[in-house]
Amino acid sequence: FLQVLNEKKLQEVDSLWKEFETPEKANKIVKLKHFEKFQDTTEALAASTALVEGKLSKNLKKILKKIVAKDAHEQLAVADAKLGGVIKEKLNLSCIHSPMVTELMRGIRSQIEGLITGLPSREMAAMCLGLAHSLSRYKLKFSPDKVDTMIIQAISLLDDLDKELNNYIMRCREWYGWHFPELGKIITDNLTYCKCVRKVGDRSNFASSDVSDILPEEIEEDVKAAAEISMGTEVSEEDINNIIHLCDQVIEISEYRTQLYDYLKNRMMAIAPNLTVMVGELVGARLIAHAGSLLNLAKHPASTVQLLGAEKALFRALKTKRDTPKFGLIYHASLVGQSNTKNKGKISRMLAAKTALTIRYDALGENTSAEMGAENRLKVETRLRLLEERGIRRISGTGKALAKTDKYQNKSEVKVFDPSGDSTLPVVSKKRKIQEVDEPDTEVAVKAKKFKAAMKEGTAVEDGEPVKKKKKKKDKEKQAEEEEVLSEELPISPIIEVRQNSTCVALLFHDALFMAAFVCLQNTEKKKKKKKKMKNEGED
Repeated sequence: FLQVLNEKKLQEVDSLWKEFETPEKANKIVKLKHFEKFQDTTEALAASTALVEGKLSKNLKKILKKIVAKDAHEQLAVADAKLGGVIKEKLNLSCIHSPMVTELMRGIRSQIEGLITGLPSREMAAMCLGLAHSLSRYKLKFSPDKVDTMIIQAISLLDDLDKELNNYIMRCREWYGWHFPELGKIITDNLTYCKCVRKVGDRSNFASSDVSDILPEEIEEDVKAAAEISMGTEVSEEDINNIIHLCDQVIEISEYRTQLYDYLKNRMMAIAPNLTVMVGELVGARLIAHAGSLLNLAKHPASTVQLLGAEKALFRALKTKRDTPKFGLIYHASLVGQSNTKNKGKISRMLAAKTALTIRYDALGENTSAEMGAENRLKVETRLRLLEERGIRRISGTGKALAKTDKYQNKSEVKVFDPSGDSTLPVVSKKRKIQEVDEPDTEVAVKAKKFKAAMKEGTAVEDGEPVKKKKKKKDKEKQAEEEEVLSEELPISPIIEVRQNSTCVALLFHDALFMAAFVCLQNTEKKKKKKKKMKNEGED
C-alpha cells in the first residue's frame, strides 16, 4: 500500500508522468505505507486471479481491515472499478477510480524498484516471470490432466497394435494350419485360437488335454474329433515351440491393447467428456489426433469436422467436378452406423454440428461435466428416430413438443365418369379427317355433275368428259324408259369408314355411279324378256 503525499500534483493528469521520471521524484509523490510478501507462488496466483476476476481475496480483506480502518476518512484509489465496488460494499470504504488513478498506477509500476526497498532486481524479475506463467496457464485453463498429446500418442499406438496383431494372428493361423488345418474353421476367435494352441501344442495332445477353461464343451468335442482324423502334416517339436512363442506374443499384445484402451477411455473422459459422449472414445481420439490438438479441433467449423479424414476424396471430387463426400472419420460413430443408407448424410451433418459445439465446450469451457454432450446426443437420436419413422414431432427446443396441425375437414367432391378413357384406339383429330375426306369428295362431286348433265343431253362420259352420241330412232323407247328411271330420286349412299390397325380407309360411292350400274342391269333384263317373246312368237 502506498500513500499519496502531494495530491495537488495529481490534478495535472497530462503532466503526471514527469513526476515519475526518477525514483527521487517518485518518492516525493507517494510513500510506501505497508508491504506484505506472498509465501509461495500458489498464494500469489490465487490473489492475482481474484484481482483479475474483480473479487476480494481473504488476505486482501484482512489487510484492508487492519490498515485502512485507521485512515477510514481517506479515499482508496483502485485500478479496477469492479473491485472498488466490492470493497465499498463489504468494508464500507470510499473508493475512487478515474484517469488520474490510472496514470498514477502506471507511474508506480515504472518505479516499483525504487519505491520498495530490499528487493533485488533479479529476484523481482524472476517472481514476475513465474507469476505471469502461472496466470497465463490459469487463463487458458491449462492443466496437466488436460494434455491431449497423451491421447494422440495413445490412439496412434492403438492403431499400430491392431495392425501388428492382425499380422501376427494371420501368420500364426497359417503356420499352425499346416499341422492342424481343421482347427481354424472350428475356432473363429483369434485370441481363443492362440490360447488353445499354446496350451495343447501338437494335435495328438488334444485327446488327452483338458481345454474346458478355454472352449465350451460342444466346441471341445468337435476339436478332439477333428484332431483324430486331421489331414495336416507332421511337424517337429522345434516348429511347435516357435509357434507357441508366437502365440505368447499375440496374447501379450492383446492384453496390452486392452489395457491401453482403458487408459485412452479414462483420458478421453477427463479431457473431452462431451465429445466422448457424442461420438465415442475412438472416434473422438482420432478427430483430435487428425487435427493436432483439442484446441485446433475447436477452431474447425462443423463442415470441416464432418469431412475430417476424407480430404483426398474431397479434393478429388472438386477436381473432377463430381459429388463431394458426406463424411470422414465421423462415419464410424455409432449414431451414423444406426441410420439407414438414405439418412447417413443427414445424420452425419447434424452430428458434426453438435460435435463441433461439444468440442468447443470441452476445449474452452470451465465445466467438466458431460451434460451438454448427453443433451445433444438425445437431440440427434430424436432426429434419427423421426427420419426413420416419419413422425410429427418437432425437433427444435427440447424435441418433446408436438407440432401444430390444422383441423381435418372432409371435402367430398362428386366426380362424373369420363367415357373418353374407355377407347383403346388412338384418336384421330377432326381437322386431319376433314382434310383427308375433302379432296376425293370434291372430285367425285364435279364428275357427278358432269355425268348428270351428259345423261340429260343424251351423251356418254369417258374419263370425266362428256362424249356426244348420235341418236337413233330405235333407241327412243329406251331413252324414254331411262328418263323415267332417272326421275325417281334414289337416296345418296353414305360414306363408309373402315378403321383397321389405326388407319382410316374411306370408300366413297356416289349416287351417279350407282345409278349407271342400275340402268345397265335393267337393260340386260329387258333384252332377255324380248328374246323370250321372240321365241314364243316364232313357235306360234
